[in-house]
Amino acid sequence: MGKAKRERSLTDSEAMAVTRNLRVSPRKLNLVAELIRGKKVDNAMADLEFSRKRIAKDVRKCVMSAVANAENNHGLDVNELVVAEAHVGKNLVMKRFHARGRGRASSIMKPFSQITVIVREKEEAAAQPTGKKAATKPGKAANLEKGGKEKKAAKSAKAAPTTKTAKAATLARAGSGEKAAAPEKTAKAKKAAKETE
Repeated sequence: MGKAKRERSLTDSEAMAVTRNLRVSPRKLNLVAELIRGKKVDNAMADLEFSRKRIAKDVRKCVMSAVANAENNHGLDVNELVVAEAHVGKNLVMKRFHARGRGRASSIMKPFSQITVIVREKEEAAAQPTGKKAATKPGKAANLEKGGKEKKAAKSAKAAPTTKTAKAATLARAGSGEKAAAPEKTAKAKKAAKETE
């Protein structure tokens, strides 16, 4: 009698790959993991291909393994895959010593680490809004536009008198009182002409 099969911890749209005993500290490996988190698989592979970090080659192999698992074991579309998660963890630590002066020794730690990459197939529903949401969005945009137009009109109405008074004030400063009154007369003449039409 064997043990019961362990249930799958991931959803049907996810696949995972783990690489253990990478000869690098977890802190340095996490820098490379940050480079690919949340990106499409194609972009992540390109970034790892041209990265200057030594460990990027091994991380790229892990991503390729996760993609292969997704395609072969779970039948997911490779073109829609995204690197959903990239966990970094500690592994064994080799302890060595370095001879120092007066017969003493100092320890040297050589850490190993591991990385877990989870790729997820993008959902099309999340990428494209549904019909109801799409219908409500233009209405909101139109309301915002109306509100924006009203605000602009109010601002221009407030700004108009201040500009006229500013012009009158500058004319008063520059010359006599007759020049300052001249713009008011022309404005009254224009109003009268409009009313007669």
